[in-house]
Amino acid sequence: MRNVTSFWTGAVCAALLSMWSVGSALADDYPLVNGDFWEVSAIKIKDGGDLAYATFVANEWRADQEFAKSKGWIKGYHVLANTWGRHDEADLYLIVVYDKMPTSAESDARADEYLAWKKKTSAQLSKESGNRTEIRELFGSELLTEMKFRK
Repeated sequence: MRNVTSFWTGAVCAALLSMWSVGSALADDYPLVNGDFWEVSAIKIKDGGDLAYATFVANEWRADQEFAKSKGWIKGYHVLANTWGRHDEADLYLIVVYDKMPTSAESDARADEYLAWKKKTSAQLSKESGNRTEIRELFGSELLTEMKFRK
């Protein structure tokens, strides 16, 4: 779970770079402003894994998101299906929405609180994640910044 810290550190750097690159253009007349952060995980479900993975998402993944939401760590979450997906595209997109990214210290504290809530170790969670490779493949993940219209 400590590798979550490096993810968050990278995510914060990426977000800051994206804001910085537009930074000088963010004068009052620039039509877009930064909104929420959307973490998107692209999941390819292996043949025969539909029910098992849907059960995981509906039970464990959702419970994790509800816990994070109850703590104010996230604003919300979504599951999107790629209805007309091709063979080289993800089947599901798991989305978590944040209004701000945590600092490294906040990320460490959250990891500790999460592990206590789960009553599991980082090693146990890592093994469980690895076990899911039998039913799904993580195609990729992205951290997107929602752009809102200024006016």
